[in-house]
Amino acid sequence: MPASTLPLPDPRPDGEPATSPAAGRLGRHSKGLTHELVEALGGQLRNGAIKPGEKLPPESEIMQTFGVSRGVVREALSRLQAAGLVQTHHGVGTFALESTAEGRFQFLPATGGGITEMLDMLELRTSVESDAAGLAASRRTDEHLRKMRSALDDFEQHLAAVGETVAPDFRFHLAIAQATGNRYFSELMGHLGLEVIPRTRVSSSWLNVEKRAQHLHKVNQEHQDIYAAIERRDPEAARAAMRIHLVNSRERQRMAHANPLPADGRGTEA
Repeated sequence: MPASTLPLPDPRPDGEPATSPAAGRLGRHSKGLTHELVEALGGQLRNGAIKPGEKLPPESEIMQTFGVSRGVVREALSRLQAAGLVQTHHGVGTFALESTAEGRFQFLPATGGGITEMLDMLELRTSVESDAAGLAASRRTDEHLRKMRSALDDFEQHLAAVGETVAPDFRFHLAIAQATGNRYFSELMGHLGLEVIPRTRVSSSWLNVEKRAQHLHKVNQEHQDIYAAIERRDPEAARAAMRIHLVNSRERQRMAHANPLPADGRGTEA
């Protein structure tokens, strides 16, 4: 089926996000436009509206159809690729893949139990990634460090926009897994994909704009501590820094959702 005939909803003439049973009205939920676009396109991929082997519409068409920016489209396609639903060939396009996830371990898109699932995943990640950081400190190369540094620099450049930090956050953790020299660490992270990052799984509506920035600055500082230990080849410090980061992340999520932001928007710092 040609990309132009895929069953995507028509754009609204006034430029507002489109509304249809397939996509819903983007921008109405607190999880953000990227999450909603992933759900809309992912639903079409899973129900066969977009069949395996078919090419998805170009970025410009998805932007117009759903009333979102190019950055949102690219992030959504990146998450779909990480989930094994699509494959992007640069210069050619993005194609739907045959689903092979049935019966395999997978981290499914969040449902009503999203926060519980995220806390469980952070608990698992604490065990796996702490040891990965220790190994990375012993085995990393200068190229591994360059990848980590690039991800951290990208993260810092987007501290003001919550959604934009997800991809560099994941790239940093993936680069550490790759630096272990053990393919199973990197394959596990690659299989789990961007949804291991809490901000893709649960709403950040418990934070006002100021507190979101504070939250991300804390995450950034924890990342910097991990990087510093790996750079100086200190396995114990790297292992401890990663454990602190993921335990803190789990505790921030747990506390925030136990004490949601009140109606006046003030709340307590996570």
